[in-house]
Amino acid sequence: MDINKKMDINKKIDINKEMDAQEAADLYKVMEARHAVRSYQDKKIARETEKQLREEIRTCNREGGLSIQLILNDKAAFNGLMARFGGFRGVSNYIALVGPDNDCSEEKLGYYGERIALKAQQLGLNTCWVAATYKKGKCSAAVGNHEKMAGVLALGYGTTQGAPHRSKEMEQLCKADRDMPQWFVSGMKAAMLAPTAMNKQDFLIELRGDDVAFQVKDDKYGRINMGIIKYHFHLGAALAGRP
Repeated sequence: MDINKKMDINKKIDINKEMDAQEAADLYKVMEARHAVRSYQDKKIARETEKQLREEIRTCNREGGLSIQLILNDKAAFNGLMARFGGFRGVSNYIALVGPDNDCSEEKLGYYGERIALKAQQLGLNTCWVAATYKKGKCSAAVGNHEKMAGVLALGYGTTQGAPHRSKEMEQLCKADRDMPQWFVSGMKAAMLAPTAMNKQDFLIELRGDDVAFQVKDDKYGRINMGIIKYHFHLGAALAGRP
């Protein structure tokens, strides 16, 4: 599948086409409520919840040219010292972030993975981004010859709702060549809620006229972080009526 023909994640979200205003506003509240959760109850995901989550994954795969997969009742991937050292307990469900083995894939997996994580939160589930502290070789996801798995989202009903991460000040995370319009401020507030590797928030968002440029530290998780941050910013900006 040619991902270059799919949705351009650099374009702003048009809530009139992709979601109505109330749905987008609800998602902003979900962004505020979603925190990383590493400990889960031994509780099966409700059938209707599973159905809606699978539909969201299918939509994201279709738009992004990806192969993201929902894996249920599989404890092997999180049954090890690394997972326990990372604080994971009771993880038997996860979302495998699989896409083409090319330079575009990780950013798209970050973008659509965070969209799925917010949908899961909206459905009453909890998630946590996981890049290393799981057994990749024990993961049940199907990964084709020209595909790669960038990580997983631990998934389920948390024993807690997690806790918010400390955030840098907005002035440390953005630059502007003019007074910041409300849509840019709204986008920044949403981006500040985005999960990033080790909660370091190693990103800078710059306003140049009406254009927005994203910079993320070029490290092992930089491209995934870029996708996550873009989704949050685009959604926040759309809520404030970005032109």
